[in-house]
Order: sequence, then structure tokens, then C-alpha cells
Amino acid sequence: MKYMLMFCKSDEDDRRFDAMSAEQRGQLFQQVAEWQAQYRASFVDQGYRLERPRAATTVRHKNGSVIVTDGPFVEGGEVVGGYSVIDVPDLDAALRIARAFPACPTVEIRPIQD
Repeated sequence: MKYMLMFCKSDEDDRRFDAMSAEQRGQLFQQVAEWQAQYRASFVDQGYRLERPRAATTVRHKNGSVIVTDGPFVEGGEVVGGYSVIDVPDLDAALRIARAFPACPTVEIRPIQD
């Protein structure tokens, strides 16, 4: 079964990342690379890290109109910062992979419809 793992973060997480030294960031990126290597066989698409929400453009369909705005879709505190697509036997396997992700505090797991 295919699942999308969406790595969610908040403005506070961005501030914490910005405050890291180059060495600390390097260590974090190394941990992510090790996580990717450990689960490489499960990846359909290793995904990408996304730009911050301020770089987003959102298209909304509302009452027969199309509204284009700068900024993210959600108004909440957490936004998707990156993603990966995995193909694993079941949700338990997806949970094992998501629990091991070292970089973002929240990982949303969503089945992909065929």
C-alpha cells in the first residue's frame, strides 16, 4: 500500500532550525540521510524539502470563482515542510518509518488512492 508521509512543522520549528549552527544543521541533514538510507527499499519517491510557507501561492475555488492568494492553504500553526511517498505492506510499517523520522515533530501519514 502506498502512503504519503507529510512532514509538518511550525514557525517555532523554523526559528529553532534558523538558530542552529552550520554544524548542527549538518548533523540533522546527516540523520535524515541515514533515515532515507535505512528505509530506501520502501520509497517510491524520497520526496523533497519544501520552501517555507511564505513562498506558497494558493488557488481556491469558492462560489464559482477562483481566488489566487499568496501564502499557504492553511491558517493554522503547522504546515507541510516536505514529503515522501512509500510503498509498504500496511499502516504499521508506515508508522515505523514515520516514527523514526528525525527532523520534524509531526508526520501525517495518508494513504494514496490508486
